[in-house]
Amino acid sequence: MAEEKDKLHIRLHVYDTEIPVNIKREDEFFYRQAAKLITSTVNTYSEIFKNRKSEKEILYFAMIDIALRFQKTKDNNDTSEYDNILKKLTQEIEEAL
Repeated sequence: MAEEKDKLHIRLHVYDTEIPVNIKREDEFFYRQAAKLITSTVNTYSEIFKNRKSEKEILYFAMIDIALRFQKTKDNNDTSEYDNILKKLTQEIEEAL
């Protein structure tokens, strides 16, 4: 029951559709920002490819665009290389002491 209290029922406007979703309260801002990003991206591609591509293709272009941004951000934030260097340095320092 406490879990249901933490849930929030909202309607997101995504491009040309209203989508009802149940979300964690603390995630509302992120859901609304995601809906705005999708809408903005689809609108951009709709303007570029108006009357030249199907709506389905335009949606795929938007998904690829957003996924590409996500992948680039994910790769830029990958700290595993730095973590490995820090572990090696820590190990060397401990051995020297």
